Amino acid sequence: MPKTLLYLLLLFSNAAMVLVTPKSTIEPCSNSDSCSALLGYTLYTDLKVSEVGSLFNVDPVSILTANAIDISYPDVENHILPSQLFLRIPVTCACVDGIRKSVSTHYKTRPSDTLTSISNQVYAGLVSADQLREANDIQDPDVLDVGVNLLVPLPCTCFNGTDNSLPAVYLSYVVKDVDTLAGIAARYRTTLTDLMNVNAMGSTAVKSGDILAVPLPACATNFPRYALDHGLIVPNGSYAIAASHCVQCSCGPGNLNLYCMPASLAVSCSSMQCKNSNLMLGNVTTQQSSAGCNVTSCSYGGFVNGTIVTMLSTSLQPRCPGPQQFPPLIAPPSSVTRDSTFAPSPAPQSDGAGPAGATTPKSSVVPSSGSIPGLTPASGPSGSVSSACSLTNSLSTFPPAFMLYLFVKFIVSI
Repeated sequence: MPKTLLYLLLLFSNAAMVLVTPKSTIEPCSNSDSCSALLGYTLYTDLKVSEVGSLFNVDPVSILTANAIDISYPDVENHILPSQLFLRIPVTCACVDGIRKSVSTHYKTRPSDTLTSISNQVYAGLVSADQLREANDIQDPDVLDVGVNLLVPLPCTCFNGTDNSLPAVYLSYVVKDVDTLAGIAARYRTTLTDLMNVNAMGSTAVKSGDILAVPLPACATNFPRYALDHGLIVPNGSYAIAASHCVQCSCGPGNLNLYCMPASLAVSCSSMQCKNSNLMLGNVTTQQSSAGCNVTSCSYGGFVNGTIVTMLSTSLQPRCPGPQQFPPLIAPPSSVTRDSTFAPSPAPQSDGAGPAGATTPKSSVVPSSGSIPGLTPASGPSGSVSSACSLTNSLSTFPPAFMLYLFVKFIVSI
């Protein structure tokens, strides 16, 4: 075979490999702190809520509240969730070996398991077979004993818990075949520019299997560092459970002010009454005066040494606030509609509009972009790094069939 032809074959095969190599956003780190993050996970089979919790080593109730699923339903932790349901899984994002990742998940191997099936099916592409092999020092990936407890490193990012200087939680989202960057931006109520900045992208091209960091607006807290729930942050349109299931906090709709109250699961809890007051956690009183509205509230200050800390505050506001608004709750899902298969459940809500049972956000309007494809956007979060170089992004914009056509045409010409 002529050297020129051999060289071209090698070049084309390398280009094809680049085309199918997924990329992921990596955040370097150098300290020991951690943050709350979310994983976008699609169920590979019907699973109980408790089984999903075991799969990620996460409290099942926290999975329900992160997805605004009503936890007051009887025996809700044993409710069977349908295959292909999209869930947001709350995890702790740590700094390990200089990069952000979640390392609290372990998986016990079963008969017929392979690293590839665990990667692609069980964890829906959130981890690769190579990452599983390296994390567990597996010498021969073709030999996988039954009952082995594997560490499953999962992707996550913190970026200081902010996006454009506002509180945010980052969702690790595995790109599907049907996805475009514009569609993902619309679904999560952000912009192309923001997604490109966060993920250090030089173009809008994405491929199935890519893992993107998607910023979600959130309600942040300033609990003391010694509080068990220090750093609690709740994405807009969802809930979080705290203080050993005694306190339920919500964010939104329409604002980023955290609101906490006694949880419906509360059984044996410390006092939730504010000192020197008759107000309980979550209570608000108002009194109109000629100067404005005197507002007194009893709010949550963290969980310290088994005690629920409450804070009494009084302020003068121009007008009295209306009734507290809550993100809409949905019933525990038993089926998946076509529209909700590749969308978050529930939809992030910013204005409280829409039915309480809705599982997909409105995405008919695509946000405009202030970025030019092919040019690296500026002002991304500090430390934002993508494993994809500009060459990969450029090649991915050409369909493989078209590249093959050009290659064959060139060979025929010689």
